[in-house]
Amino acid sequence: MTAMQEPLTYAYLPSWLPQDARRYLAHTACGQSIRALARADACHPSTVLRQVRRFENRRDDPLLDGALDAFAVAPSRCGHAAQTKGKPAMNVRALTPATATRPIPLGDMSEDEIDRALCGILRPMCEPGAVLAVARDLDRAVVVREDASGRTAGATPVARVLAEALSLRDWISCPKPSAAVSRYFVTAKGRDAFRRLTAAQENRAQGFKAQTDRREAERRAELARRHAPESPLIGLARRRDRDGTPFLSRAQVAAGERLREDFELSAVRLRDPESWESAFTTHLEDLPPGTRRARRRVLAAMRDLGTGLSDVALRCCCLLEGLEMTERTMGWSARSGKVVLRIALDRLTDYYARASDADNMIG
Repeated sequence: MTAMQEPLTYAYLPSWLPQDARRYLAHTACGQSIRALARADACHPSTVLRQVRRFENRRDDPLLDGALDAFAVAPSRCGHAAQTKGKPAMNVRALTPATATRPIPLGDMSEDEIDRALCGILRPMCEPGAVLAVARDLDRAVVVREDASGRTAGATPVARVLAEALSLRDWISCPKPSAAVSRYFVTAKGRDAFRRLTAAQENRAQGFKAQTDRREAERRAELARRHAPESPLIGLARRRDRDGTPFLSRAQVAAGERLREDFELSAVRLRDPESWESAFTTHLEDLPPGTRRARRRVLAAMRDLGTGLSDVALRCCCLLEGLEMTERTMGWSARSGKVVLRIALDRLTDYYARASDADNMIG
C-alpha cells in the first residue's frame, strides 16, 4: 500500500483522534485489513492487532462506545462504504437510530481548541475526590468533588462529546461501566496529559521564555548525549544469543560507531528525527569543509540504508536512543527493534566496505 492509498478512514477523522483509535475504525468501519493498516503506517501487524483488540475490549465503556459508533457511520456519509473484497466488513456494529444520525464528534473544532477544552475538564478531575458522572441517554455529564465526609463540594458540567474525547484518549476510566450512572476517574495517563497541556499553555503565555526553555532543553539533551558513558550498541554487544555468540559482532559495532563519529562531526541539531534529510542538506555552502564532508558522508550512508533502517540507525547509533523508546516511537512491536537494528548494521557494514578511500577519511 503506497502513501496515496492510505486507509479511507484517515480521510475524514479529525486530527485529535488517537492513532490507535483511527486504526480500529479503519479496520471495523472501513473494512481495512490488519496487514494493510500495518503497511500503510510502516509498523508490525501485531501492533495494529493489539490496538484493535484493546479497543474492542473497551467497548463496554458507554462513552467510548458512543464515540466509536458516531465515527463508524461517517464513512457512509463521506461516500466510503465499508468493503473488503466486495463484501461488507464483518466487524461493523449495529448502530442505533440516534447514533446513525449523529454528526462527527467535535468535527468543527481544531486540535488546539479541543486540548484547551479537555485541559479545563482535567483540572477539576485531578483534584482529590473528583469523579465524572455520566448518565445514559443524556448529552451532558458532570464533574463532582466529594469532601472527607462524602458530601458534594462542587459540580462542573461537561459536554458529553468532550467526555467521550477523554475516554478515547484513555485519560479517564470507568470501573463499573454497566451502572445506570457511570463514574469515571482520571487515569495516570490523564494526569500526565494535564501536566503537559498546562505547561504548554503557560509556555505560550510566556512568549519568548518558551523558546529559551526549549533551547536550554535541547542543549542539555545534546550534552547528555555527547557525554554518555556508552552507546546502546555497546550494551547490545555484551548480550549473547542462545548459542552463546555475541548479539552484535565487532564489525557491526564498528560500523555504528563510525556513523556516530560522522554525525558528531557534522554538527547537526535534530529537532525532529523524522526530518533528518533536510537537516543534513540545508546551508551546506556556509559550513567549514570538514563539517560539509561529514554531513555528506552521513547523508550517503543513510540514503543507502533506506527508509526504516535509516531511522533505527539514526536513533540508536547517532542520537543514542534506547531500543524500547525507538520501538514506541516507530510503532513497532516489542523486541522487534533489535532485529531491525542488526539488519541495519549489516547493511551499514557492507556500505562502508564498498566506500571509496575518500569516504573512509574522517573530517
